[in-house]
Amino acid sequence: MKLFVGLGNPGPKYAGNRHNIGFMALDRIAEDHGFSPWRKKFQGLVSEGKFGSTKVILLKPETFMNLSGQAVGEAMRFHKLDSTDVVVFHDELDLAPGKCRVKSGGGHAGHNGLRSIHQHISPAYDRVRLGIGHPGHKDAVSGYVLRDFSKSDHDWLDDLQRGISDGAAHLAQDDSAKFMNAVALRVAPPRSSTGKAKPKPAETPKEDVPSEDTRSSMQKLIDKFK
Repeated sequence: MKLFVGLGNPGPKYAGNRHNIGFMALDRIAEDHGFSPWRKKFQGLVSEGKFGSTKVILLKPETFMNLSGQAVGEAMRFHKLDSTDVVVFHDELDLAPGKCRVKSGGGHAGHNGLRSIHQHISPAYDRVRLGIGHPGHKDAVSGYVLRDFSKSDHDWLDDLQRGISDGAAHLAQDDSAKFMNAVALRVAPPRSSTGKAKPKPAETPKEDVPSEDTRSSMQKLIDKFK
């Protein structure tokens, strides 16, 4: 069994925020793979489904970001899971928009949601880091993550979510390489052509055709004896 956790803040006010990209990722997985309707449990919203024989629980904590670990710890203890069975999807300032990386363990890098999870279940869990870019100055971070994605972000955001959904089954099987490949195929698909114009086929030279002889009979006779 796997516990996929998306980080964000609850309520329509925050639904489109950059900080809520973890919620968005889980919503896409649930929708695309026919998971159960969301219901309240573990201080959050829960949806359940399967990838092959592996049961996966999706959890969106409703405790607000800085208390996310409470919901994660409660769900983990209820299902008797280890922290290594937990995968957390979260926004990442240090990655360019649309970039995705999988990481096991490590620090929380100042992310309030991860800090809370560290406190409740230890740092030994997997993370899917979803790039949102950095505003350029640390004093602007709070306002930046709590603002909605812009219209210009929607294309890469949709591609990223589709890639995550495509690769979710691999993530449930602990195959991060195949998961990353599925994401890459959506975010940066291979080009179908070089973009160069195809060379035109060489024209077949026409055979020499003798021109019509317009000489008079007298001129032909004179030319014959030249």
